[in-house]
Parts: sequence; C-alpha cells; structure tokens
Amino acid sequence: MFLSLGVRHTFGVFLQPVTQAHSWGREVFALAIALQNLVWGLMQPWVGRYADKHGATPVVLAGGLLLAFGVGGMALTTHPAAFVLFAGVFVGLGLSGTTFPVVYGAVSRVVPANQRDMAYAMAMALGSFGQFAFLPVSVGLLDRVGWIASLLLFAAALLMIVPLSRALLPCKPVAGGVQTSAMQALRQAFSVRDYHWLSVGYFVCGFHVVFIGVHLPAYLLDQGLPAQVGSTALAFIGLFNIAGSLMAGKLAGRFSRSHLLAGIYFSRSVAVLLFTQLPLSEFSVYVFAAAMGFLWLSTVPLTNGTVAAQFGLRNVGMLTGMVFLWHQVGAFLGGWLGGRIFDLLGGYEAMWWMCIALGLVAAAFCWPVRQRLLVPA
Repeated sequence: MFLSLGVRHTFGVFLQPVTQAHSWGREVFALAIALQNLVWGLMQPWVGRYADKHGATPVVLAGGLLLAFGVGGMALTTHPAAFVLFAGVFVGLGLSGTTFPVVYGAVSRVVPANQRDMAYAMAMALGSFGQFAFLPVSVGLLDRVGWIASLLLFAAALLMIVPLSRALLPCKPVAGGVQTSAMQALRQAFSVRDYHWLSVGYFVCGFHVVFIGVHLPAYLLDQGLPAQVGSTALAFIGLFNIAGSLMAGKLAGRFSRSHLLAGIYFSRSVAVLLFTQLPLSEFSVYVFAAAMGFLWLSTVPLTNGTVAAQFGLRNVGMLTGMVFLWHQVGAFLGGWLGGRIFDLLGGYEAMWWMCIALGLVAAAFCWPVRQRLLVPA
C-alpha cells in the first residue's frame, strides 16, 4: 500500500506537464484518471472474492505487475486513447489488487476483533505515508529528469511489490458460521439498508479525494501560486492522514463508527467552504491541506470495520470491495467532471460547491448506520 498508494497519489502533479507536452485538454488526463478509478472499483469485489478464497499473495503479485506496466505505459505513449488505456485500465486493474479491500481482508484474518480497527488504521497510515513520501520525490524528479523519466522510475519502484507479496500469510478458512456463495452473500448485504447507506458515504468520499487529488495542484496554479505549493499541499494531505487514520482507529474502539464517519463528511464540507470563500494564500492552502488530510482516508478503516462487524469475515474482501465500487464511481465522477467542467466553464467553482453539498448528504446517510452483526457470519 505504501508503494501503490504513494505512486497513485502523485498523478495530480503530472496533469499539467503531460497535457502541455502532448497539447491535450485537461479532460483527456481527467478521463484517464476517472476511468482508472472506475476500473479499480468494478474489479474490486471480484478480486476481493478471489483473495477471500485463495489468499492475497497471487492477487497482490499480479496487481503489482499490472500497476508497473500501466505507469510505464503512461510515460511512453503519445496517443490520448493509449494514455487512457494505460492510465485508466492497466493502472486501475493493478490498484484493485494492491490496495484496501485485499490488504484489509488479509489483515482481518490475522488480527483479533478488538484490535482490528487499529490494525486497519495502521495499514492506512502506512499507505498515507507513501503519499507523503512520493510527492516531494515526484516534484524533484520532474525538475531534474522530466515527467517521462519520473514515471518510468516509479514503474520500476512498483515492481518491488512482486517480492513483497510473497511475505503475505496464506489464506486460512474462517471457521464456523454459515457457508454462503458469492451471490448469496451479496444478496444478504443488498437486503440491508445500512450497506447501501455506507455506499452513499463512500461514493462521496471517492468524489472528494479524486477531485482534490487530481485537480488541486492545477487549481492553485490557475490562481497564480507556485507549482510547489500544490505538490506540498498533497504531501501535507498524506502526512496528516497518517494522524487522521490512527485517530480514527483509536476512536472506533470508543465511539460509533457511523457517527465518526458522519462527523468526517460534515467536517470536509466545512473545510471546503472555508477554503473557497476565504482569501487564498500559501498559508490557507496548507491549513486546508492539513484539515483535509486529517479527514482524507480516515473513512477507509471505519467503513471497512463497519462492514466486517455487520457481515463477518468469510466474505469480507468481496463485501468491502462492493462498497468500494461506489467509492470509485464517485472517484470517476470527481476526476472526470473536474476536467470537463474546467474545459466548459474555465474554472472549478461549481465542483467546489458540489463537494460541499455531497459532504452534507454523506453525513446524513452515515449517521444512522448500525454497528452490530446483521446477517449470519
């Protein structure tokens, strides 16, 4: 997760150099990232199901290879359709095998239930540290060797996932409980209102993080701030998300996860409102980045922990993957609409207001979600 999320969160700083080098509109790059998130989400339930049955090692190994291939292809292609294929399809497939549901499914099976929230939070914190570490590296590489060589170096780094995958423990069947097929497990989950409400919250989470992660650097450049402000802001988001994820894991043992999720989404809306309505400066950008970082992906351990508590561990990879699909539908819209609206209107104001409204909707839906086992495990 350190490697895959670290590289993935650098894509925003490549938007301007890539589109300017190829004379593309921003919608091309935005569409590629949006498709990446959609492919990632569509594949995640089935990748998670495979990992539930056969273990995480083959899934993470294949994901690492696909991820490296896709990032390398982003560097070498000159055609917009090919760029969308590499950045959208291959990187999306790779991410589905190397990130949250697969890793959390493996963690779930080796950690006692009373320690699971903190274990999720620690895994998320390490992924966030990848964002913090890779972003300044990406800016330094862009200045010294250019965007093509930078992406190729990142592709080489991603190949380290292949040997790391061998360290994962083999999958052990979950003892006891009721045996269910994949379709039975999905039907059970879909019959529960809370599962749909969690999906609404995750949809909004994806919309927020991909819009901000991809378009914030370009937005700040448009406002006349130096390029390093945008990259530093994204690094701040990664740094403060370490604290936010660990805090979410700690608080989940004391308070309702659903109430914590509602508070996170509401706080995001407040942070965006203040950021867009107060005078813009480097200081205000960094304060916004710190606030959003604290709220960034602290939703992930809370959402995955809620699904595990409601449905048990037997199909946890698939069921968290299905909720994550809605996260990625939101991510698709956040990434693509950001570029589309900018090309149509010449600015991002409408997107910021959408972020505010959707945060309030997510808070309302997550508040009543229950925390107990809802179907046979």
